[in-house]
This record gives sequence, C-alpha cells and structure tokens, in this order.
Amino acid sequence: MISFLHSSAVNGINAYLIDVEVDISSGLPVFSIVGLPDTAVKESRDRVVAAIKNSGFDFPAKKITVNLAPADIKKEGGLFDLPIAIGILVSSGYVEKKSVHKICAIGELSLDGKLRPVKGLLPIVLSLKKFGIKKVIIPEGNKNEASVAKDIEIYPFSTLSEVVKFLKNEIQVLPFKADNTIDTDNQILPSIDFSDIKGQFLAKRGAEVASAGGHNMIMIGPPGSGKTMIAKRIPTILPSMSFEESVETTKIWSVSGLIQAGESLVKQRPFRSPHHTTSSIALIGGGSYPKPGEVSLAHNGVLFLDELTEFRRDVLEVLRQPLEDKIVTVSRAKSTLSFPASFMLIASMNPCQCGHYGDANKECTCNQYQITKYRSKISGPLMDRIDIQIEVPALKIDEITADKTIAETSDVIKQRVIKARNIQYERFKDKNIYCNAQMGPKEIKKYCVLDDKAKDLLKNAIEKLGFSARAYDRILKVARTIADLAESETITSTHIAEAIKYRSLDK
Repeated sequence: MISFLHSSAVNGINAYLIDVEVDISSGLPVFSIVGLPDTAVKESRDRVVAAIKNSGFDFPAKKITVNLAPADIKKEGGLFDLPIAIGILVSSGYVEKKSVHKICAIGELSLDGKLRPVKGLLPIVLSLKKFGIKKVIIPEGNKNEASVAKDIEIYPFSTLSEVVKFLKNEIQVLPFKADNTIDTDNQILPSIDFSDIKGQFLAKRGAEVASAGGHNMIMIGPPGSGKTMIAKRIPTILPSMSFEESVETTKIWSVSGLIQAGESLVKQRPFRSPHHTTSSIALIGGGSYPKPGEVSLAHNGVLFLDELTEFRRDVLEVLRQPLEDKIVTVSRAKSTLSFPASFMLIASMNPCQCGHYGDANKECTCNQYQITKYRSKISGPLMDRIDIQIEVPALKIDEITADKTIAETSDVIKQRVIKARNIQYERFKDKNIYCNAQMGPKEIKKYCVLDDKAKDLLKNAIEKLGFSARAYDRILKVARTIADLAESETITSTHIAEAIKYRSLDK
C-alpha cells in the first residue's frame, strides 16, 4: 500500500516542498530511503523504527521503500523523521489516507517517540502558503517560531502517538496562535549604556552619526582607549527592529539553528563579534551545502571586528561584496545561494604594532616602516568602503576620574538617531532604501545638495587630501546624515567639515 504526504526543507533560507512517498509491499523485511538523502536522513530509519515501536504500534515486517521527491535535491537533517513515520503508519492502516491530505509534517523523532525541535522551521512555514498547504504538524519546541507565519494552521505536538490520535480525530486540537507583535515601548533595557563611557566625545559622536545613517565605522587608537566599549553599546542607540526586519533576521538564525526552544522572533538587533582567527567561510558563509556566515547572522544589526589588523587579509577581502551590495552570493559545485547581509560594520584597530603611536602617555617603539606595514594590512579598497574613520586617543587622568553622570545615556542619543532615521524613511519611502548609507549615485545627486561654501570646502579637501571617488561619495552620505541630525535640508560647510574629519585614515 502506498501513502503520500508533504514535508519541506530549506535550501539557503528558501524552502521547497518535499513529497514523502511510502510503499509497503510483500517481501523480505527491508527499509530503504531513496531521493538523495544525506547521512542524517539515512539514519532516520533506526529512529523511526524505534519511535513507532515505543509509541505502541506494530512495525511492519515487510519491504518498506520511502521516496523523498524531487530526487535531484539533496535532503539534509532529521526533519523527515515524522513524515516518514506517519507515512508508514498510513500504509500500515493505522491512519486513513484522507487524514493527511494537504498536510505538511516536519519533525525529528527520538527513540521513545518524542518530537525534537528542528532548525530552519520559520522559512519553511512562511513558504507553505504558496504551495497550497494550510496545515502543518510540528514539534512542540518550534511552536512559537512557527506562529510567526500567518494564514497557516500550526499544530504542535510532543509525541508521535499524539500526532496519530490527532489524525484519527481521537483528540481535538486547536491551531496554535501567539502574539508576535514587537512592542517598541517595552523593549528589554540593555545592561550596558553609553553613559558608562568616559570622555571620547568625538568617538561617541561618530557612533551616533554612524547609527543615524547606517554607516560603517572604524576606530583606531591605543589599547584601553574605549574602542570596544563604544562598539558594544552601538546596538543600544539603534532604532528598534520593525516586524519585517525581525522576520528576515529570524529566518537566517532559524536556518543556522540559533533559535532556542520557546523563542519566536529575534527582537533585538544582532551584534556579532567573531574572533580574529575566524575563516573566510565562517565569516561570509559557505560549506558543501552553503550556510549563512557571520555577515548574514548580523543582518539588520552590527558586525564588530575587533583588532581588525589581526584578521587574515584574505578573510577581510571577502567583505568587499557584502559591504557594497548588502547581499552575499556563495557558489559551490552543487549549488549557488544568496544570503542577505545588510549590516553595519564596526571595526577597531591599534595605530601600530606596539599600540602606542600617538599616545601621549606611552612612547611608541615602532619605526615609520613598521607603522606603514602594520596599517597596510587593511587594503585601500576595503578602507574606502568604511564611511567613518575615527581616531580614539588614550584617556587623560582627568577624564578617567570624572563623574560619569555628565555623559549622555543611550536613550537620549537613541531619540536623536530615531528622529534622523524617520527623516530618511520619509525621503526614501518610495524606494528600496532605508538609510543614507544605502544611497546610490542617483540618490546622492538628488538628495546631497550642497551650498556654495560646502562645495568649495569639499573641492579643496579632495585636492589636498587626495580622496578617491568612492571616498567622495562616502563623505557626501555622511554629511547628509549629519544634516539630518541637525534637521537641515541643505548640507552646509559645517556638515561637510565634520564629515571630512571622519576620514582620518585617508589623510
């Protein structure tokens, strides 16, 4: 007897429908799975056999063939355990065929028949509607994550026996629903705050400008000057994520298995800080079957690269495309996938190998050749893509001992950032642009209008400092953000002067 039901899997962050066909026929007891399964899928045979027996059902001692169609797509993971088990029970007569019509089943089974959560469930459930599926059976641990999808009936269960009772109408279960709205007024207050930072007013101003316009930023200064402290507090002044941004980010985290049981949406902007020993694949994404890397996990948030010069040069160079295109395309022999990667790059580095070049408190032991060689670890094209470059000097003793209550809190700075972002939202509401950093040449020409003094100042700066064409565009974008913070429609010479000051490494 042949049974037929639906399941699904992910390829990148996009889902595709899998048809699970189970045939039980007379012959020697053999259990085979075909349809390009990986090792985890092949091992599901032992899990399914044990789960069915330990759930109180007889396992048929016959020839069992399971086909996962389409056969040319690689099947990964343990999420096919549940549909395979249901298919065997349907073919064995425990469950009627009509009860699984237009139902999608997803879940990994333990040996005692319990359902374990699986990764990648959110993009699967969000895509089921376009396949004409209206009901989905999932593990209990994934119910909050799956409830984000609308117009899909979610039926979470803890065990295989509960699923069978539901399909046989022996128990009545209502579709699971949850409130996944994002309450921006009741966000969890972070334990860190900009008021913790003493001094460094220029660096904090640069962080505010970067946050207001979505700009990339690098801080250069001696050890202990506060670079890492500032970077870790940038998420506290960024606007709260919208529902759409939260769903986008959650899809990536779901595929990567970072959504914990009981969680639904990623509601706080991501802050990813990979170690400098990370590989290019871990940073950008990849593998035999490409998975998201750190740049995608930081989507709609912050990617912080501490000690930038300690990263391998080939690792840093792979950042060029995502910084420019806000998307990562990973090509392998078996597949080519694209992952979103719209993030703010925040980086920090020492001014030289010993770390004390320009430090008034400690003498630098590096010669000019060593300093030049150290800084050349960061290529010019990569540095061109970083809008704001700020020197963070060592703190003076008076600043260290000063009362921290005089510093602005993150909430105060955040309100200015939100106001500037709202101006940009209104400006670009008819375009697929959300902040000034994403402007292209046409938008720069249209919205970065300079007065005469500003034009002359920028022209002189380019001639004397030798800025590249890309740096010229970056200056205009940053100046536009500074003007938005000042609620000015026109970019003045004051705004241009401040933007030029943020290109210190180009000088």
